[in-house]
Amino acid sequence: MSRNSENLLNAALSKVKYKNSDLTKRDVMNVMVHYRGLVPKQDTFIFNDGVQRHLITLEGTIPVPYKGNSYNIPVSIWLLETHPFNAPVCYVKPTQAMQIKVSKHVDSNGKIYLPYLHEWNYPKSDLIGLIQICIVTFSEQPPVYSKKSDPTPPPPPSAALPYPTNPTGYPGYPPTSTPYPPASHPSYHPQPPGAGPAGYRPGPVYPPVYPPASSQHQPIPGYPAPYPPGVHHQTPGYPPTSSAYPPPVHQNNVGGAVAAGGTITQEHIKASILSAVEDKVRRRIRDEFSTLQAEQDSLKKTGEDLTAGRERLTKMLNNLDSESKQLDNSIQTLEKKQKDLTEMLSKLELSDEIDVDEAVTAAAPLFRQLLNAYAEESATEDALYFLGEALRRGVVDIDTFLKQVRNLSRKQFMLRATMRKCRQKAGLSV
Repeated sequence: MSRNSENLLNAALSKVKYKNSDLTKRDVMNVMVHYRGLVPKQDTFIFNDGVQRHLITLEGTIPVPYKGNSYNIPVSIWLLETHPFNAPVCYVKPTQAMQIKVSKHVDSNGKIYLPYLHEWNYPKSDLIGLIQICIVTFSEQPPVYSKKSDPTPPPPPSAALPYPTNPTGYPGYPPTSTPYPPASHPSYHPQPPGAGPAGYRPGPVYPPVYPPASSQHQPIPGYPAPYPPGVHHQTPGYPPTSSAYPPPVHQNNVGGAVAAGGTITQEHIKASILSAVEDKVRRRIRDEFSTLQAEQDSLKKTGEDLTAGRERLTKMLNNLDSESKQLDNSIQTLEKKQKDLTEMLSKLELSDEIDVDEAVTAAAPLFRQLLNAYAEESATEDALYFLGEALRRGVVDIDTFLKQVRNLSRKQFMLRATMRKCRQKAGLSV
């Protein structure tokens, strides 16, 4: 990539605000390294709703092979502000000498429709891949053809005779010096079978649609200038102004002899057959590749689902193992407690009657005093309750009730004071 192209790209990026300018610059520079016929520039793009945006466009030509030759197809690639996360908008821009050939991939306005654009997914999709898909698609069905021009007088007998064109609109074999496949010419009448060269009347000869690459004509505006003389390039130069289409094939010289008027040799027929076979093999390979790609994607998705299912099953098995261990531990604890209870019941059945006062004993004198005071205080509380019940039922009179209550209350107060001091000495909460 030349320094001039890089400067043009930097100048265009400085005028347009892209959300991912670094990624856009990297993608465009990669295109300019491989396809020097495309030049970046800043221009105004008008959408269908009338909204105008300042965007970067790659304008120029891309080399498209067609039946053994390479043709320069003029295109324009508009990069949206969200590039490369959204697909660009692509157009075929024919010159004045060309006409758009409408197909399922190109409409009458020159807009390009491809599955690659519809399924655009960064980082799997980029401009290099888009241009390569365009080249493959246009090599099978060219998007433009040369316009018909006024016929010229037939050439002298020593000059080469023109090719007859088939009724399908495509030449039987495009000449090596023609940059675009010419359109069919209905004014041509093929030679009847058995007619010799003397009785053959050639059809009109059409002038070339482009000036030669080495001539002094001005280049087409908006597209790269032709290569200077002596510079070798993959794409053929434009045909000279004096050239005409190659002559038709006669039945009497198909075997490979070259007549004085000029005919197609056996090498031309071989190249045409090889080109047709190559196109057919390419289509079959592409169909097979698409089928295998779909199968691979399906198998990949199935593998991902199986891997996720295996992870879920492994997690469930681990949880089951953990719960099984916890259940085993709980069963062992329950069996131990049950064994302890059985032993305790056996001891109780064999032992004598238990003395209530000796059932619970304290280890230290302080705790023993606290326990006794608590027991007496609880008994005093019960005595006060039953005295109240006796008074309510009329078992005791009021004087006796008051006397007993006063004595029990005094005793209860002393017991509570004793428990308080014991708890303080023992360091317990009061």
